[in-house]
Amino acid sequence: MPVDLDLSMVEGDYFRDLLNQPDALRDTSERLTDSKDLRVLASRLRNRKFKSVVLTGMGSSFHGLNPLLLQLTNAGHSVILTETSELVYYRQRLLNPNTLLIAVSQSGRSAELIRLLHDNRSRAPIITITNTPDSPLARRSTAVIFTHAGQEFSVSCKTYVCALLAIKFLGDYLCAIPTQHTRKELATVLRPVTHYLARWKDHVSGIVPKLQGIRQMFLVGRGSSLAAVGTGALILKESTQFPTEGLSSAGFRHGPFEMVGPETFVLVFSGEARTRELNKRLLNDIRANGGCAEMVSQEQGDCAYSLPKVPSSLLPVLEILPVQMLTLALAARNGRQPGKFRLASKVTTTE
Repeated sequence: MPVDLDLSMVEGDYFRDLLNQPDALRDTSERLTDSKDLRVLASRLRNRKFKSVVLTGMGSSFHGLNPLLLQLTNAGHSVILTETSELVYYRQRLLNPNTLLIAVSQSGRSAELIRLLHDNRSRAPIITITNTPDSPLARRSTAVIFTHAGQEFSVSCKTYVCALLAIKFLGDYLCAIPTQHTRKELATVLRPVTHYLARWKDHVSGIVPKLQGIRQMFLVGRGSSLAAVGTGALILKESTQFPTEGLSSAGFRHGPFEMVGPETFVLVFSGEARTRELNKRLLNDIRANGGCAEMVSQEQGDCAYSLPKVPSSLLPVLEILPVQMLTLALAARNGRQPGKFRLASKVTTTE
């Protein structure tokens, strides 16, 4: 660790939320359960009683729905992923009895979700994933799955990874995968997350030197990695005010690749096997053209971007961890406390 790197400044409330993620994941995985209302909706979906499934949320809740989008699409359903702000103003025709709404909101009371409840008027049944049992969204949904992340200081971290577990639980349930199998799979993520976070000082101290001279950042990936790409770009801006954009790997080649240079850092997520070689090619092309790039993968290694092995369906939970280390590293480099809001608030109540 560099002698002039003081990590004590990052050890605030946001930092404590990061380290509390294993406990939050354990509490959530142990308490995930179905209900009569959820069983009814799942049966209707499997029997093709819904013409479409609409997945909606804002911020990290929106991005975290990408794995569910893929799972339900691959199961043969017609699925639409849309921000709640777009749904309530430009896609209201989707709010009908032939649509199954799946909404994710940590607070259950953000401005857009409140408007959705008003505009829907119980026309489309809603399955909700939330961390707040007494929220308007929880009270007025047809079926609810609760996460148990506890209170969170500011930037979404433990609520996000717990939502990913609940999303995985819901996706398997809707696709008729036995709950016993899902619970066994969910439990495999706890030890890898704990092990990774225990080495946070090594991770952060390894990242900082490679950020010298970096003025802009991109996160890129494909498939289910788009959850970490979108959420990662969001939390880097929220927690450190550092200019970051999240794009698909292919989208990055269509224009932003022109920005590659020594002041640009690109974090590439290797993702699933079917597009891994494409992502590796992008990494090599960025480096060949003078850019700084690293790859988040499950290949063996000792750096912050090397992830422990987990089932591919749980990879999104681990993929966000290196981005969280980046937030600490950028804060330490710039001498500021990460996750401390100046203008924003934990719950967005203004449209």
